[in-house]
Amino acid sequence: MNVLVPLPFVLPLLGAALAMISRRRETWLRVLAPLVGAGVVAAAGGLVAAVARDGVIAVQVGGWPAPLGITLVADRLSALLLVVSAGVLLAIMLHAVGEGAGGLGRHEPGVFYPAYLALTAGVCLLFLAGDLFNLFVAFEVMLASSYVLMTLTPTAERMRAGMTYTVVSLTSSILFLTALGLTYAATGTVNLADLSARVEALPPGTRSALGMLFLVVFGIKGAIVPMHLWLPDAYPAALTKVTAVFAALLTKAAIYALIRVQTLLFPHENGSWIMLALAAGTMLIGTLGALTHDDIHRVFSFTLVGHIGYMLFGLGLFSVAGLTGAILYLVHHIVVQATLFLVSDLMQGRTGETSLHRLGGLARLSSFIAVLFFVPAMSVSGVPPTSGFVAKLALFQAGLGEGRPLAYAVTGVAVLASVLTLMAMSRIWTLGFWRPRPEGVPEPPAEPPDDDSYTRGGVRVMQSVTAVMVVAGLLIAVFAGPLSSWSRRAAIDLLDPSAYRQAVLGGESR
Repeated sequence: MNVLVPLPFVLPLLGAALAMISRRRETWLRVLAPLVGAGVVAAAGGLVAAVARDGVIAVQVGGWPAPLGITLVADRLSALLLVVSAGVLLAIMLHAVGEGAGGLGRHEPGVFYPAYLALTAGVCLLFLAGDLFNLFVAFEVMLASSYVLMTLTPTAERMRAGMTYTVVSLTSSILFLTALGLTYAATGTVNLADLSARVEALPPGTRSALGMLFLVVFGIKGAIVPMHLWLPDAYPAALTKVTAVFAALLTKAAIYALIRVQTLLFPHENGSWIMLALAAGTMLIGTLGALTHDDIHRVFSFTLVGHIGYMLFGLGLFSVAGLTGAILYLVHHIVVQATLFLVSDLMQGRTGETSLHRLGGLARLSSFIAVLFFVPAMSVSGVPPTSGFVAKLALFQAGLGEGRPLAYAVTGVAVLASVLTLMAMSRIWTLGFWRPRPEGVPEPPAEPPDDDSYTRGGVRVMQSVTAVMVVAGLLIAVFAGPLSSWSRRAAIDLLDPSAYRQAVLGGESR
């Protein structure tokens, strides 16, 4: 365990260093990066098996006992999200390899691959961090890498979006560091397991203030309404493969951190009404925004904002059923949101367009791309029998089972948001795929272009990877029973952190 637990973080970090050293050899980078990604998936899979066998696993880095040293912890929630995220990161990496140099400047492949592997390391560290400081470090590793990825192949629009993203991210980081310092000043520790016991002894006012500060910090990073305005402007400006990573993981990482901190440190229902209200606003405003935009990347970005509200809804219920639904929704949305952006990359590569006013006839041009879009679009809309339906059904049952008027109201908003999402996806399907090509817009070639940046072989790789992602989304629904059982046990562990505390503070490194 002393090797297996840190391996998902150490492996991509070493890979990023090696990629940086050999950054001028693009062919080598296109082999190295997927191999490192596959190693991370294997390590994460081994960690899931170990957690299933042994329960919560904690490793004290350097042999320093908790709470003094650095602790890495894997439980059912972190192991599940780690293996799903590693799989999605590998898929997007393979998609980028298939695209080759397409969309990148002459020297930028040597920047993309090291930054991507460093981002992978940050994501893995975040899921394994057992203290607030290393949670902060994980976010900073992710954000430093994302700054680089955001501004690849710079344009005026991309640089403006990168500046917005940088300023907002730094603001949330400063607030995070402030919250961390205040927490240490009040309790004398930053270890999450130790804090879970010490925060209970704080005055109620102090505890509530810290809880709200962390909610604001992760609300900014997770694009919770009204702290979401930066995301629809920033994400669509990046390269599509980069946006796929951001949409799939960066906001979900913030929601994971919020779930971890709120359940471990502030497990009380007094503030749940705030989260439920924010969840309702996020679902409604995000999905309404998706209906008002012409660019499909902006539609997907607003849909992403809206569906963050579903995860916040499950957390706000503070029940086993609610957290089970939130975990299911996290897994579903990581896969499906990445798939939608990968499909949009195929659409853009085939037509050169992302505007709905200029798209049309895609179903006739490529029925395969039409199928690849239709399945995740129906899933994110919650149409049965997709994974989105399974996750939303779990949340609806949790909300209706609460017996509280506010929970009933938010459940109604969640149903309305699903209908609005279906309308947004249907709009893309109707305008982009079914209607004829608009007059005045040149017809794309019958076959994909074949040049130095976008080869037919590369297109086949991109289509194959996207098809695998579509199948992965369907498999979530097929294996909904075992996944729901795992998520339920993870939710029980979140609401009763005694096993987490024992693994970290029990005096034994396992």
